[in-house]
Amino acid sequence: MTEFAQQVAAGFVNGCIYAMLALALVMIYRATNHVNFAQGEMAMFSTYIAWSLLEAGLPYWAAALAAIAFGFVAGTLVERVALRPLHGAPLLSIVTVFVALMIIIQSAAGLVFGHESHSVASPFDGWGRWGQGLLSGHALGTVAVTLAVLASMSAFFRFTRLGLAMRAAALNPLSSSLSGVNVNRVLMIGWGVAGAIGAIAGLLAAPVVFLGPHMMGGIMIYGFAAAVVGGIDSPPGAILGGLALGIGENLLGAYVTGNELKLTIALAVMFAILVVRPRGLLGGKAIQRA
Repeated sequence: MTEFAQQVAAGFVNGCIYAMLALALVMIYRATNHVNFAQGEMAMFSTYIAWSLLEAGLPYWAAALAAIAFGFVAGTLVERVALRPLHGAPLLSIVTVFVALMIIIQSAAGLVFGHESHSVASPFDGWGRWGQGLLSGHALGTVAVTLAVLASMSAFFRFTRLGLAMRAAALNPLSSSLSGVNVNRVLMIGWGVAGAIGAIAGLLAAPVVFLGPHMMGGIMIYGFAAAVVGGIDSPPGAILGGLALGIGENLLGAYVTGNELKLTIALAVMFAILVVRPRGLLGGKAIQRA
């Protein structure tokens, strides 16, 4: 029973990291109806910024805030430079640009910071262990940060003018523009927020996996699968999908398939959801006029 509880707890924490990246993907999708396949690499580069500042002697939280700010600015620049010129372009062209951006950022990280792996300390290690040793301080901090970000994003979309404008611009850019919404600015801010959330995901993942140019590769796949499972347009769905994948893969990997097939499990779950319920567990229904 203790081993089972440990697997659930570890899966829950991993699921929080997947959920954070899934939430960034949902932000992009709600703003532009596109999936940013370079989101993981953007998060990785932001984490490198924090690590560089830590190495220079800055306190952790100052370095973390700088990395989040960098993620926000990077997201806005990607939207302005890479996506906006492709307005009206075929979907395949946009996907190609995202894949190319993923490779470019990964290569740039290796060129600037090197290809060595680095360990990153967690600011939550001083919290000790909780739940009879099932949760470390970093694990508890990861859960707390995930819940805080989810609550903030849910309130942002529901109660703020900018969040409502972002939802309107994604659903109908022309009507939103005629209603006085600056669609380009709203979409750019949406990308910035997604970049900031991705930076938080990278900061939470770095103490668990070694920091390197490829650190977010597998996590990005889990994040994408979590977004699809929960609903690509639903922030609560991103959290639900991430937690479900994290716990499910740990339990199946430990008791059924073995750890070698854990990534395959995530892809199989995503495939099954797409077949049975294409909009995801909490995704909204597509409404079309006759």
